[in-house]
Amino acid sequence: MRHDGRQPDELRPIKITRRYTGAAPGSVLIQAGRTTVLCTASIDTTLPPWKAAADPATISGWLTAEYAMLPGSTSPRKRREREKLDGRSSEIQRLIGRSLRQAVDLKALGARTITIDCDVLEADGGTRTASITGGFIALCDAVATLKDVLPSGRPVIVRSIAAISAGVVNGVPVLDLDYIEDSTAEVDLNVVMTGNGGFVEVQGTAEGAPFPRKFLDAQLALAEQGIAQLTQLQRDTLGAEWPLDTISANC
Repeated sequence: MRHDGRQPDELRPIKITRRYTGAAPGSVLIQAGRTTVLCTASIDTTLPPWKAAADPATISGWLTAEYAMLPGSTSPRKRREREKLDGRSSEIQRLIGRSLRQAVDLKALGARTITIDCDVLEADGGTRTASITGGFIALCDAVATLKDVLPSGRPVIVRSIAAISAGVVNGVPVLDLDYIEDSTAEVDLNVVMTGNGGFVEVQGTAEGAPFPRKFLDAQLALAEQGIAQLTQLQRDTLGAEWPLDTISANC
């Protein structure tokens, strides 16, 4: 039994609220335990210069991400990143962008840029994984607003993406670490997967002594189980607007 009463393979309570704000075409508030992240998806009809300079016959869209922890998200207060991102935030937003690009056919998107903004309102472990899981839903809602201007027959969303943490705490592999567990874990793992079980990215670190292969296998098995639950939650949240029924082999 873990400090919060969960079993080793149990996710924290998760709540997802779609259309949390009105300005962005996609916005989701995702809460995993106390961790709370606002994910918005915005669409721009311009491209980064390096993409815009491509041959018009081969031009494709782009997806990028930004991540920030708001000052009140932690105690003590985190200083606002006004001029330069710290290394952690920069690495996390690159992870979010890489992960969610796997969900998109950029050629089908056309000459557009989608920006996923992930702002952490409260941090209690797992902010990067919650950003990816919630960011996918915001992405789907944003792309749905383009249905009347995109070519028919070539979907933009081609697979679902979700992420979860796993780790080894007091010698036991566990799923979905909160801050108390993360700060004392012997192993820390972040796993990004597609809804049909394909791995997108695995980030793992021995925080102390090296760990045996059996612990890696156990954590990956827990992550696969957690991703399956998160994918179903994404599907339930989007309901009739789930974009992958016609291409379920890739979802």
